[in-house]
Amino acid sequence: MTLQQLLYLTTVAECGNVTEAAEKLYISQPSLSAAIHNLEKEMGITAFVRSNKGVVATREGEELLSFARQLLEQAENMKDHFGAGDGRTPKFSVSCQHYSFAVKAFVDLIKEYDADEYGFIIRETQTGEIIDDVASGKSEIGVIYLAKHNEDILGKLIKKNHLEFEELFVAGPHVFLSNEHPLAKKKKIKMEELRPYPYLVYEQGDRNSFYFAEEFVSVLDFPKIIQVRDRATLFNLVIGLNGFTVSSGIIDQKLNGSSIIAKPLEIDRDMHVGILRKKNAILSRYATSYLQALKDHLSIV
Repeated sequence: MTLQQLLYLTTVAECGNVTEAAEKLYISQPSLSAAIHNLEKEMGITAFVRSNKGVVATREGEELLSFARQLLEQAENMKDHFGAGDGRTPKFSVSCQHYSFAVKAFVDLIKEYDADEYGFIIRETQTGEIIDDVASGKSEIGVIYLAKHNEDILGKLIKKNHLEFEELFVAGPHVFLSNEHPLAKKKKIKMEELRPYPYLVYEQGDRNSFYFAEEFVSVLDFPKIIQVRDRATLFNLVIGLNGFTVSSGIIDQKLNGSSIIAKPLEIDRDMHVGILRKKNAILSRYATSYLQALKDHLSIV
């Protein structure tokens, strides 16, 4: 097994077609097919199911691709660490829950590595997908929170995927609402005071349970529930419907405007917000800079 074979494998998976992958790799199709076949033989699996329309990874192939992406990523990170990666196009991907501070840190990262060419990705997405993204190598870092109600379930999933959680800060739950909301002038808000208003939560797909919920308070405690997929929609509904959501209380006014405010929620629980990364993995220079930007931003909010 060689890094070149792993590159061939991942390129075929990305293209979904051997001919297209061969053109992208500047090699002949027979040479590419032979390299994939030799890797399959060495691993004792069938990586792809082939048809006239192209190729699709098998279940074992998906596992092999996950390892391949990790090894290729670590090889690139090693080059970066020792300076051999100078001159290459900056590339970095992060998957996160819907936190404005995670976006602000991403902005700082791009400003630091502004160049003629770069390929940066930020995915504000569902909790389960964040874990999947980091485990599969699609993202180098994930940003999530753990608390008493979810740390057992998510902790087992994190461990199963050979990931580790690094805590960044601990926050008391806050209510995000409009600055014109009837409760906006209160110093603290009680749970029962929120019941008349729509509770805005992020939809979690097939894993739509409280363990994967981005919000700290269960939807079972409220009669009016609206599920959304993105932060802009959620904030628009918070303003338009006098709705609310529950999160860490950290909000960037420059990115989100002054219409949304955060008020402490009277509840004796804590949110432990942190990053996910592969266990014992070498972070790229871009991931290291992003992590530092997160810490810098969180230290001044």
